[in-house]
Amino acid sequence: MPRYLIDANLPYYFSVWHGPDFVHVKDLNEEWKDSEVWAYAKQHGLIIVSKDADFSDRVLLSQPPPRVIHVKLGNMKIGAFHHAISKVWDKVDELSQRCKLVQIFHDRIEGIG
Repeated sequence: MPRYLIDANLPYYFSVWHGPDFVHVKDLNEEWKDSEVWAYAKQHGLIIVSKDADFSDRVLLSQPPPRVIHVKLGNMKIGAFHHAISKVWDKVDELSQRCKLVQIFHDRIEGIG
């Protein structure tokens, strides 16, 4: 059963988010609005992984589920992005189990709530 819902704005073919713990919005309905992604994640108890600040803003005003991982790395080549996420994913995974919002920056990871 998946734990993470990967937003459409993140790479579809990405080894870090490949496997039974992950479902990509493109596999469900890539036409969904943010509110539909949120509703699906809430209904299924998933953690949303996105570059979209709307999700992190919304989670600050609510209680999980869903939880949110906000990737704040800006635009990067896919190799650099993969390296950056691979390097921190174990810590992000751990924080996402107890924080309602995890933010990934170039130089740090922050868990909120």
